[in-house]
Amino acid sequence: MNDLPVRMARHSARHPWRAIAGWFLFVALCLGAGVAVGGTAATSDDFRIGEAGRAEAMAAEGGLQQRPVERVLITARPGAARLDEAAARAAARDVTERMGRLPGVRSVAAPVRSADGSAVRLDVTLKGPELDGKKHVGPLRAQTDAAQKAHPGLRIEETGGPSISKGVEKQRGDDLARTEVIALPVTLITLLLVFRSAAMATVPLLLALSSIAAAIGLSMLASHVFPDAGVGTNVILLIGLAVGVDYTLFYLKREREERARCGGRLDARALVELAAATSGRAVVLSGLAVAVSSATLYLADDVIFSSIATGAIVVTLVAVASSLTVLPALLATFGAAAERRADRKAERAARSGGTARPRRTRRPGRGSGRVTAAMLRPTSRHPAATLCLAVLAMLALATPLLGLNLTDMGRETHSRSIPAMRTFDRLNAAFPELKAMHQVVVRAEPGRADEVTGALRDLARRAESDPHLAGTAHLHTSPDRRISLLELPVPHYVSSDAAQTSLERVRQDYLPATVGRLQGTKSAVTGDVARYADYPQHQKRKLPLIIGSLLLVTFAMTVWAFRSVILGLVGIALNLLSAVASLGLLTLVFQGEWAEGLLDFTSTGSIGSRVPLFLFVILFGLSMDYQVFVISRIREAALRGVPTRRAVLEGIGSSAGVVTSAAFVMVTVFTSFVFLHIMEMKQMGFALAVAVLLDAVVIRIMILPSAMLLLGNASWWPSRGMRRAQENAAPAERPLENVG
Repeated sequence: MNDLPVRMARHSARHPWRAIAGWFLFVALCLGAGVAVGGTAATSDDFRIGEAGRAEAMAAEGGLQQRPVERVLITARPGAARLDEAAARAAARDVTERMGRLPGVRSVAAPVRSADGSAVRLDVTLKGPELDGKKHVGPLRAQTDAAQKAHPGLRIEETGGPSISKGVEKQRGDDLARTEVIALPVTLITLLLVFRSAAMATVPLLLALSSIAAAIGLSMLASHVFPDAGVGTNVILLIGLAVGVDYTLFYLKREREERARCGGRLDARALVELAAATSGRAVVLSGLAVAVSSATLYLADDVIFSSIATGAIVVTLVAVASSLTVLPALLATFGAAAERRADRKAERAARSGGTARPRRTRRPGRGSGRVTAAMLRPTSRHPAATLCLAVLAMLALATPLLGLNLTDMGRETHSRSIPAMRTFDRLNAAFPELKAMHQVVVRAEPGRADEVTGALRDLARRAESDPHLAGTAHLHTSPDRRISLLELPVPHYVSSDAAQTSLERVRQDYLPATVGRLQGTKSAVTGDVARYADYPQHQKRKLPLIIGSLLLVTFAMTVWAFRSVILGLVGIALNLLSAVASLGLLTLVFQGEWAEGLLDFTSTGSIGSRVPLFLFVILFGLSMDYQVFVISRIREAALRGVPTRRAVLEGIGSSAGVVTSAAFVMVTVFTSFVFLHIMEMKQMGFALAVAVLLDAVVIRIMILPSAMLLLGNASWWPSRGMRRAQENAAPAERPLENVG
C-alpha cells in the first residue's frame, strides 16, 4: 500500500488532463447510473424490530397491517362561538364525496364527532403500504383545500402520518439547502486563509462537491442491496464535505511544504510524488479507517443504520479516490503553470537586460504557531500533570452521561412550522384517543378463531377500567381467520410515562391473563407506543457488540498503520474519551431546557436512541483522520533517527496548523446541522461538532503528546524498524522553544 499512492500520483501528474477528464467522467457516470437505475427505498418490512416488528409481520400475514391514514378535521373558524353542526355535516359529506373519487383512496370512514362537539373528523385510508402514503398526499390536500373554499364558514384541514412525513421531507430538503449556504462560504473562507490563493482554495471544495455527487449516484445503486431509509443523502452531505475537504487539505499542505523545502530545485511532478508518499498514505489509511468503522453499523440490524453506513462508506472511499487521482493532476497542472510563468518572467527580464527577481518561497512550517506553541509548552515541561488535568477535564465533561435518557423521537417532536403538525395538535386536542394505539396481534389455527376473539374481548374488558387507556377497542380478524388483531386507543403521546405504563400492563398483565392462557397460539403487541419503546431497547442490546467491534477495528487499523500495539491501545482510549465527553455535553445541553432558546429546540428530556451509536462509530472513524496524520508526522521524524521526544514535539507542532484548519472545516459543517429542525439531526450535528473540536484541541495537542512523551520509545513497541532507528538517534533533544 505504501507505493500505491505514489504510483497513482505519478501517473496522474504525467497525464494531468487525462486524469482530470477521467475523474469528471467518473462522477458523471456514477450520478447518471444512479439516476437511470433509481434507488430502492426501505419498506415497512425493513423497519420491523423487536416484539413490535414480530407483531407487525403477523398482522401482515393476514392483511391486517397498518395502512396509511389521513384525517380531515372540521372545526369552527377561529373566533366562532361553536361549531355549526349542520354546516359540519354538509362539509363532511362534501369531503367524503371528493375523497372517494380519488384513485389513491382505499376507503373513507363515516364522520366522527368529538366528545365535546367541537370537531368532526373523517378518516381517509389510502391504498398501498404504510410508507407509500405520502405519494397520495398532494391530491388529497388539493381536495381538502377545495372543500375549505366551498365552506368558508368552517376550518377544514388535513393531517396524518403521510402528510406529516411529506412535510418533514420538505423541511429536511429546505434545511439541507440552508446548511449548504452556511457551510460552503465558511469552508471557502477558511481555505482562503490557509492557502492565500483562490485557485488552491477552490480545489478542496470542488473535489468534495464532486465526490458528494458521485457518492449520491453510487448510493442509489447500493440501495438495491441496502435499502435507503431516507437518511443516506443527509449522511453523504454531512460526511462528504468534511472528509472531502480534509483529505484534500492534508495533501495540499504537504505539497506546499515540500515545495517550500526544496526551494525550486524540484519540478511540480516530483513534488506531487513526495506529497503522495507521505500525506497520500495518510489519506488512504484515514479513509479505510472511516469506511471500516462505519461498516460496524451493519451489525445494528437496522435499516436506518445500514443506510448511514452505506452513505458514509461510499462517500469516504470516493473522497479518497479523488485525492489519489484527480488531485495530483490538478497540483501538477497548477505547479507547471506557475513554473511557466516564472520562466516567462525570467526571459522578459533577460531580454530587457535586467535580472529576474527570484521567486519568494515560504519556508516550510516545521514548527507550530503561537497558540499551539503556548499549549504545547506545559505539555513539554510537565507531561504527567498535563495528561492528568486534561483527562480529568474530559471526564468531567462526560459526567452528565450518567443521567442519559435514550428514547425514540416520536411524531410529536417534529417542528410546528410544518402545517400538518399544527393540525395534528388540534386533532389530538379534540380526539385524545388518537394520540397512540396498542395493537394486540394473535396467530392461531382457523378453527380457534372464536376462542381467540373471546380472549381478546376479555382483554378489552380488562383494559376498559385502566386509567391509562381510553376509547372504544376495535377487533379485526383476517379473511382466513388465522390472524386476529385488537386495537386499544391510548390517550397519551408515545413518549409519556402514562403511555409506557399502559404498554407494560398490556404486555405483562392483560395479555398473559387472557390470550396467554391459550395453548398453541402466538401473540405480540405492536403499535405506536410499542415501536417507540422497542427501538431503544434494540439499540441497547446491539450497542455492546458494535462498540466491541469498533474498538477491535480501531485497534487493528492503528497497529497495522504504525506497527505499534501501544499506539493501538492509546488510540482506543483517546477515541473513547472524546466520544464520552461529547456525549456528556450533548446530554447536558439537550436533556435540559436551558439551551432551548440558544439552539432553537424544545427539549424532549431525552437523547435520540440512534445518536450515541452514530456518534461513536462516525467519531471513531473521523478521529483516525487526525490520529493518522499526526502520528505519521511523528513517525516520519522518528524513523529518520530523531529522538522520540523531539519527534513528538516537532510532529505535533508541524501538523497543528493543518489539523486545526481541517477541524475548523469539520466543525463548521457539523455545526450547520445544529440549525436543522429535525431533532436527531440537530443532536448528531452538535455531538460531532463538539467531538471534533475536543479531539483536535484537547486530545491531539495535549493528551496524545503527553502520553507519548511519558511512554518515550515504548510508544513504538514492538516495531523493530523503529527500535533500530531510535538506537541510532542522537542523544541531544531541542527544547520546545527552538522547535521550528
